[in-house]
Amino acid sequence: MQGPSDVSSTDKDFASMSTLNTIATGTAVGALLPLLTAIVQQPHWSASVKRVVAVVVALIGGVITVASTGGTGLFSQGLPTLGTLAAVLAASQATFDLVWQPSTVTGRIEAKTALRPEGRATQVE
Repeated sequence: MQGPSDVSSTDKDFASMSTLNTIATGTAVGALLPLLTAIVQQPHWSASVKRVVAVVVALIGGVITVASTGGTGLFSQGLPTLGTLAAVLAASQATFDLVWQPSTVTGRIEAKTALRPEGRATQVE
């Protein structure tokens, strides 16, 4: 049976590179995620609902990033998985606040993909 000290330096290097690659990929995914989130979000939703949707989409994006970049075995390592989820969430929120919202790109995407156009009353049956 191998103990923690029996792990070769090559295995440690591979695990470190895998973790760094997963977090770096998560940051890139998070930077683009607000554009995809804007497709789902609706202009008439409140800010708190939009925030919840953005966080849920970021967490789903983080899980997919971990699985596709680090493999499902990375889920057994809590810290790299948590780091990737945090990277996706932080990057998505930061790029939304600093890039996408000021550029009005996300607002225009929301308006174009709205299920009910603004200004038109919906009928209640």
